[in-house]
Amino acid sequence: MGSLVGHVIPGLGFLLIGLWHLFNHIKLHLHQPNSYRAPPWFPTSKFKYLELIVIMGGSFVSIAMELFISPHKHQPLDDDGTIPSYHLHNFEHASISMTFLVYAAFAIILDKVGPKAQYGLTQLLGAIAFGQQLLLFHLHSADHMGPEGQYHMLLQIVILVSLATTLMGIGLPKSFLVSFVRSLSIFFQGLWLMVMGFMLWTPDLMPKGCFMNSEDGHFVVRCQGEEALHRAKSLVNLQFSWFLVGVSIFGVSFYLALVKFYGEKVDYFSLARQIEEDEDDPADDVESQKKSKLGDSKSFINHMEKTAFVPKDMER
Repeated sequence: MGSLVGHVIPGLGFLLIGLWHLFNHIKLHLHQPNSYRAPPWFPTSKFKYLELIVIMGGSFVSIAMELFISPHKHQPLDDDGTIPSYHLHNFEHASISMTFLVYAAFAIILDKVGPKAQYGLTQLLGAIAFGQQLLLFHLHSADHMGPEGQYHMLLQIVILVSLATTLMGIGLPKSFLVSFVRSLSIFFQGLWLMVMGFMLWTPDLMPKGCFMNSEDGHFVVRCQGEEALHRAKSLVNLQFSWFLVGVSIFGVSFYLALVKFYGEKVDYFSLARQIEEDEDDPADDVESQKKSKLGDSKSFINHMEKTAFVPKDMER
């Protein structure tokens, strides 16, 4: 991170994963409304672990970019082997990616082994990844005072929602709303990261009175005076509120569109309705039972009549 590409590419990854989960959770719930159970990840028809492989690949590329490609020396350490202050944020971003890499790798291992606690452990690893992300963004070594800090603070709210709903999913695996909100929050994470990238590293999109300043080897957005800074933060808050409304409209509209597309093609069988129908018409059951018993009695009498008059061989 720390650049336009460093925010847009990871943001695109979160956005696509969130959209993938949102689509599949809605589709699964429409097909199985009574037996719905939210999986932590979704296999594809051609390659089962495609989603997890994409997460692992993206995390690996992110770690390589932060620690080996972006630094001028192509390694993040100082000459004496210590971590310089201007590379602390690289290690923080790489640590977040490392946690998601661990989540995806163990999700594959748990699926192959198939223990009873597979679902809970996979969800727990996902919650740990979001918790790590929230912790490192909250304790970020970068400046929290400027517009970038305001973007990060609002991002933490969305990450907190992802963390909370992932933990809730462990105890409520059959709750569609928990899965829906989690998927939408992951989608929102990606969208907000992309917005950060464009708004902070595109000169024409910077707030009035703010500029790009080079500090410790990377660029930071600074504002001229308290009034310009206050205005810039207020604009960030407005952006967040508008995107929140937009994401909410998108989520519900996407759900309604899939309901219209899939809902009419699915016939559901209600066991409760069948039981109620049986209870509503007990006379039919009694009559059928009587007929069955009467038929059995007649069969028994006919058998006895046939066997009672059969001549027996007498010993001579």
